[in-house]
Amino acid sequence: MQTLTTALAAAPIFPFPARQPALAAREGHAMQAGPEEPSLGSLFRDAALESFDAGQTVFWEGDDAEDVFTVVEGLLRLYRSLPDGRRAITGFACAGEIVGIAFTRRYPCSAEAVGEIKLRRVSRRSLYNAADEIPSLRPEALATIAKELARAQDQIVLLGRKTADERVASFILAMAERIGQSPREIDLPMSRLDMADYLGLTIETVSRVLTRMQRDGMISFRGRYHLIIERPRGLRELSGGADEERNDDISFACAG
Repeated sequence: MQTLTTALAAAPIFPFPARQPALAAREGHAMQAGPEEPSLGSLFRDAALESFDAGQTVFWEGDDAEDVFTVVEGLLRLYRSLPDGRRAITGFACAGEIVGIAFTRRYPCSAEAVGEIKLRRVSRRSLYNAADEIPSLRPEALATIAKELARAQDQIVLLGRKTADERVASFILAMAERIGQSPREIDLPMSRLDMADYLGLTIETVSRVLTRMQRDGMISFRGRYHLIIERPRGLRELSGGADEERNDDISFACAG
């Protein structure tokens, strides 16, 4: 019989986080909830809570992929370094998301704290063993990997077929779903350079698109990072419309 460990042995490597929507919330209610069904999120609960300062690296591209992580607070930047020194951001991991479940042998990217973050880690081996011993965990683990594959396809479309305006609009909508204070308000802790490196654009292009969106009344800013979506329907249309039917969090390789 195939176990999760053997199933993952040939799994593709996609550095996109998979979201466990209630993970952060479950931590706060664990003492009140009593016994619960085993889940991927529950496997992290007894792990030590680790803190990282802004810019601090959690793991490096090429290191042995010994651990799987869940973000408890803050935002994690996932990126790869190109031979010429350029950086390609492959995703952002938000609170409640698991990073590394589909990695094999070595980390295919580096992970760095955007601001102050808190996370927990468990060894990949212990997580895989638990999934092999608890049958109810296997569908959840495989579904998590399937989401990562779907998000990889989203990113291919975004980088390969979407215009600059569509990319920025898609990014705003995706992040609003994932970390927004409401469907229309969001604090974007990443820099414009981070957005550019993630969207495959220059920082000048990202700035021009955001300025144009403000001028057209689609978005507004309160301060540098607090963004308000003034015209949600118009922004969805500008994104290409493909995101409208996606109710699960779209990571665009935030995975993710």
